[in-house]
Amino acid sequence: MQHVEEKAAMKEHLEPKTKGVPYAEYKVHQLLFAASQGISRVREMARLELELAEKEFARARMIWERAREEVERVERMKEIAARRLGSAASAAALEITCHACMQRFHP
Repeated sequence: MQHVEEKAAMKEHLEPKTKGVPYAEYKVHQLLFAASQGISRVREMARLELELAEKEFARARMIWERAREEVERVERMKEIAARRLGSAASAAALEITCHACMQRFHP
């Protein structure tokens, strides 16, 4: 008798506590809830990845701005050097090389 009561208690423990709701419907609701939790986690991960991408993009833009400013500064230096050497000497003597990219500048 005790064995039968234990089985009944175990069955009650495993079945849903909601009265009047079929077990299959209860399981469907459980699966939908689990899926919604997974979707929430995916949304949160996507939001975090978007924030990280925005930060990386801002950093890349800042680096690009600095590089552009450096190029402008070097071009101004080149123009000043070309004017100092004069037009006659510039054809024969002016050869400025960028050490970063090893390209020659021509006035």
